[in-house]
Amino acid sequence: MARIVCSCGTVLSNSLSPNDIQLRVYTDKEWEKVFDCESIQPWQIPLPKYEVWRCPMCKSIYVYENGNNQPIMTYRLENK
Repeated sequence: MARIVCSCGTVLSNSLSPNDIQLRVYTDKEWEKVFDCESIQPWQIPLPKYEVWRCPMCKSIYVYENGNNQPIMTYRLENK
Protein backbone atom coordinates (compact mmCIF):
# COMPACT_ATOMS: atom_id res chain seq x y z
CA MET A 1 0.00 0.00 0.00
CA ALA A 2 1.45 3.35 -1.05
CA ARG A 3 0.39 6.96 -1.12
CA ILE A 4 1.69 10.10 -2.87
CA VAL A 5 0.45 13.64 -3.34
CA CYS A 6 0.10 14.68 -6.98
CA SER A 7 1.46 18.03 -8.13
CA CYS A 8 -2.17 19.26 -8.28
CA GLY A 9 -2.62 18.41 -4.58
CA THR A 10 -4.73 15.27 -5.01
CA VAL A 11 -3.78 12.39 -2.70
CA LEU A 12 -3.16 9.24 -4.73
CA SER A 13 -3.33 5.88 -2.97
CA ASN A 14 -3.44 2.25 -3.98
CA SER A 15 -5.03 1.10 -0.69
CA LEU A 16 -8.26 0.08 -2.45
CA SER A 17 -8.15 -2.94 -4.72
CA PRO A 18 -9.14 -2.59 -7.46
CA ASN A 19 -8.54 1.13 -7.87
CA ASP A 20 -8.44 3.77 -10.62
CA ILE A 21 -4.94 5.00 -9.73
CA GLN A 22 -2.65 2.12 -10.72
CA LEU A 23 -2.38 1.11 -14.36
CA ARG A 24 -0.93 -2.15 -15.69
CA VAL A 25 1.31 -1.11 -18.56
CA TYR A 26 3.42 -3.64 -20.44
CA THR A 27 5.90 -3.03 -23.22
CA ASP A 28 5.24 -4.95 -26.42
CA LYS A 29 8.19 -7.22 -25.64
CA GLU A 30 6.91 -7.95 -22.12
CA TRP A 31 3.43 -8.73 -23.46
CA GLU A 32 4.80 -11.02 -26.20
CA LYS A 33 6.82 -12.90 -23.58
CA VAL A 34 3.68 -13.42 -21.47
CA PHE A 35 1.89 -15.05 -24.42
CA ASP A 36 4.88 -16.94 -25.78
CA CYS A 37 3.31 -20.23 -24.72
CA GLU A 38 0.23 -22.19 -25.73
CA SER A 39 -1.84 -21.28 -22.69
CA ILE A 40 -1.45 -19.11 -19.63
CA GLN A 41 -3.41 -18.74 -16.43
CA PRO A 42 -4.07 -15.23 -15.03
CA TRP A 43 -1.98 -15.88 -11.90
CA GLN A 44 1.00 -16.73 -14.13
CA ILE A 45 1.13 -13.26 -15.70
CA PRO A 46 4.14 -11.43 -14.23
CA LEU A 47 3.86 -7.84 -13.08
CA PRO A 48 5.17 -5.30 -15.60
CA LYS A 49 8.61 -3.74 -15.22
CA TYR A 50 7.11 -0.31 -14.57
CA GLU A 51 4.36 0.74 -12.18
CA VAL A 52 2.24 3.59 -13.52
CA TRP A 53 -0.09 5.83 -11.50
CA ARG A 54 -2.59 8.31 -12.98
CA CYS A 55 -4.17 11.21 -11.14
CA PRO A 56 -7.96 11.20 -11.67
CA MET A 57 -8.12 14.99 -11.34
CA CYS A 58 -5.36 16.43 -13.55
CA LYS A 59 -4.48 13.22 -15.46
CA SER A 60 -0.77 13.44 -14.56
CA ILE A 61 1.12 10.17 -15.00
CA TYR A 62 3.81 8.93 -12.60
CA VAL A 63 6.08 6.10 -13.75
CA TYR A 64 7.99 4.01 -11.21
CA GLU A 65 10.59 1.33 -11.86
CA ASN A 66 10.39 -1.86 -9.77
CA GLY A 67 11.69 -1.23 -6.26
CA ASN A 68 12.08 2.54 -6.73
CA ASN A 69 9.99 4.77 -4.41
CA GLN A 70 10.54 7.91 -6.50
CA PRO A 71 9.04 8.30 -9.98
CA ILE A 72 11.57 7.94 -12.79
CA MET A 73 9.27 9.87 -15.17
CA THR A 74 6.34 12.25 -14.71
CA TYR A 75 4.00 13.40 -17.47
CA ARG A 76 1.56 16.31 -17.24
CA LEU A 77 -0.97 17.62 -19.74
CA GLU A 78 -0.04 20.89 -21.38
CA ASN A 79 -2.35 23.85 -20.72
CA LYS A 80 -3.71 25.31 -23.92
